[in-house]
Formats: sequence, C-alpha cells, structure tokens
Amino acid sequence: MIQEPIKELTPQQTETHPSIQFIILVSGAILLLIAGFGIAAGLIIAVFNLKTLTDVLAFNLANKNTIPGLWMLQIVSTTVPLFVTPVLFARFIVKDTSNYLKPTFKFPSILLLLVFSIMLFSSPVMEVLVNINQKLTLPASLKNLEETLRAMEQQAQKATEAMLTMNTFGSMLFAVLVVGLLTAIAEEFLFRGCIQTIFIRWTKNTHAAIWITAILFSAFHMEFFSFLPRVALGVFFGYFVAWSGSIWTGVWAHFLNNGSAVVITYLYQHKSISLNPDDQHIFNYSSYAFSLIIILILLYIYRNIALKRPMFDF
Repeated sequence: MIQEPIKELTPQQTETHPSIQFIILVSGAILLLIAGFGIAAGLIIAVFNLKTLTDVLAFNLANKNTIPGLWMLQIVSTTVPLFVTPVLFARFIVKDTSNYLKPTFKFPSILLLLVFSIMLFSSPVMEVLVNINQKLTLPASLKNLEETLRAMEQQAQKATEAMLTMNTFGSMLFAVLVVGLLTAIAEEFLFRGCIQTIFIRWTKNTHAAIWITAILFSAFHMEFFSFLPRVALGVFFGYFVAWSGSIWTGVWAHFLNNGSAVVITYLYQHKSISLNPDDQHIFNYSSYAFSLIIILILLYIYRNIALKRPMFDF
C-alpha cells in the first residue's frame, strides 16, 4: 500500500559522504549535550545551591527546588542542544537548510487534519505495542542488564511524574510548551530533518531511512520497555515528513502525541476525567483491528494528497 514515497531531494550541495555527515552530526550533538549539562548544572547552583544540584541528579523530591531544577536541566541540557545541533549542522556543515531541516510551509493544509486523525486513531495500536514491549525480556545471561534498565526507567518515570505534577492551569501550559512544542521542534529537526535526510542519501532508500531513523529515535530515549511504540511513532513522523517535504507535519504529530499526554495527565490529576493515562488495557481486539485499518487508510490518503497522486493510485 505504501509505495514510492518521496518527493525528490535536490542535488547535494556537499561532497561529504553521508556516513561522515552522520559522524559529524552525532559528535556535535554529544558535545553540545555535554556543554548543555555543564551550563545547566552551573545555573542550578547559581540560582539555588550545590545541594539542589545533587538532589536533582538523585531525583530527591524532598527538596522543593528539585522540580524547578529538573525543568532547568531538561531545557538547558537537552532541549536546547538538540535544537541547536541540527540548525548549526544544516547551516554551516552541509550548508543546505532547505533539504536537511525542511522548514517549508508549502504543503496542503488538509495534511494537518489527516495527521491529527492518524494520531487520534493510533491509540489502540500503541497500546498493543506497549503491552508487547512490557512482556519482552532479555536472555538470562543479560538479566543484570535488564534489571539495570528497569531501575533506570523507574527513576526516569519518577522524575517525569514529578515534573508533570501540575497544580495550576499555568503549570500545565508550561509543560505543554516545553514537553509538547519545544521538544517536538528540537527532536524533529534532528531526527526527521538531518538524520533521516542523511540516511536517505546513504541508503538510497527512503523506507529504510525512515525505519533506521525511527529506531535511532527510540534508542536515543534509552527506554527499552517503551522501545516498540516509540519506533512506531518515529515511523509515522518519518513518513509524514518524507511525503509532505515539510518538517512541520512531523512537528505537529510529535506535538499532538506529547501535548495530549500532558493535558490528559493534568485532567486526570484534577479529577476532570477518570481515564488513567498510565492504564494500558483500555481497548479490546476489535478496537485494535479497527485502529490499524483506519490508520492504513488515512496514511494512504495522506500520501496521495501530499504527493499529488490520484486517490486510487495503488
């Protein structure tokens, strides 16, 4: 059903091999992430004190400054570097922002509605993947690694829950801005912008590039027990961008995914809804099948509209 994806990329404006581009991009990201961590640590010490930095790194929520410290750490050490890296890379290394960042808004606006619909109907499929992923175990020889990964994810979950404890409407809007919008822009510029473009040119196969990028995207989050659903999200985002030729369709999808999770969490905390955002046993088998069928149909429509093909072009 999904065929020949892509709008053609314009000729490369650099002779650097994609493998070298990838090494440069990853190296730059690592350096900026390290620098961002140093700056964030310095800011936390300057605004609060050294003990607060220690408590932030240990997720010690007994300190009232830990949560604002976690937000500072998130924004300065992660979000900003992830945004700056692809921008600098596209502007100064490959000198081709149009192809590597794809910032154009020239795409049919109905694609945004289709993205919204796909993300809406994807919930049952994501639930299936989450439940499958939770049952995965590593071989017995790697049991210690599995226990370590689970402990790390539990700690990360504690930090996330603390940061998303939203007592006011304003705190919810702030979380939507940072977790929803800013994170979406930064990660999409890096993954669906630069990395996906690099792998399209490296593999000469758009499908392979989208899947490789999605796997790297999921691996980057270092959450083994939610690996599969994040790969699926990365695949959705990848095709949205590849077919439309614009990064903003991916940003919109990413924002919908993250922002809706924040809003649902806020509403649940304030007892406005009974739906527990952590409950992964909401749907039934019929819902799973219906969800998959609707997603495939909507993806087909999205592709044909984005690539200006006849609606019944199989």
